[in-house]
Formats: sequence, structure tokens, C-alpha cells
Amino acid sequence: MNVFLWIVQILLAALFAGAGLTKLTQPREKLLDRMGWVRNTPPLQVKALGAAELLAALGLVLPGLTGIATVLTPLAAVGLVIVMAGAIVVHARAKELPGTVVTVALLVLAALVAWGRFGPYPL
Repeated sequence: MNVFLWIVQILLAALFAGAGLTKLTQPREKLLDRMGWVRNTPPLQVKALGAAELLAALGLVLPGLTGIATVLTPLAAVGLVIVMAGAIVVHARAKELPGTVVTVALLVLAALVAWGRFGPYPL
């Protein structure tokens, strides 16, 4: 199970690092093509979300790799659960079924990491 959790952590970290970096580095106009919700969101909020996603991605893998402050890994996963809960609301209100389904799957994976790392399989 430890190996499975590591695989999920790395997968989530890669996805959220990419999404976070995209939100941090791309202008709003360019984000509109792939992220329609950006239209109704203040630019500073989009950048803050990108920063949170990038920090969570780092928190999923760095503590385990370094052995320093390993409690940050499940905390990062809990943070992603919270972010994904908000994303589910945004996608559901926009009636974006594919986005809602993907977001629910990411929430479940992040919750699995939080459960495993807080519980029976700590780092």
C-alpha cells in the first residue's frame, strides 16, 4: 500500500504542479481557452489558487523524499481535498460534467493520500 500511495502522490503532484504553474505563469486571456471559470474569477484569486496548487504538489512529495516534516504530506493532501471541493462546486454550477467528474476523482485520490499518510501508512 505504501508504494501505491507514493504512486498516487507523484501523480497528484505532477498534475497539480502543472496546473499551478499554468495558473501562475499564463495571462488570464490564455487561460480562458482551457479554463472557462477564469472568466468570472479575479486574476489575483487565480494566481493564489495556482500558488496553493504548486505548494500542495511540493508538499505531497518533498517531505517524504527528505524525511523532514513528513506531517506536511497528509496536510497537503487535505488542502487539495478542500481545493477540489470548491472546484466541484464551480464545475457543477457551470454544468461542466467532465470537469466535475475529474475533480471528484482528484478529490478521492487526495483523500486517500490524507487517510493513508495520517493513518496506517505514515511516512
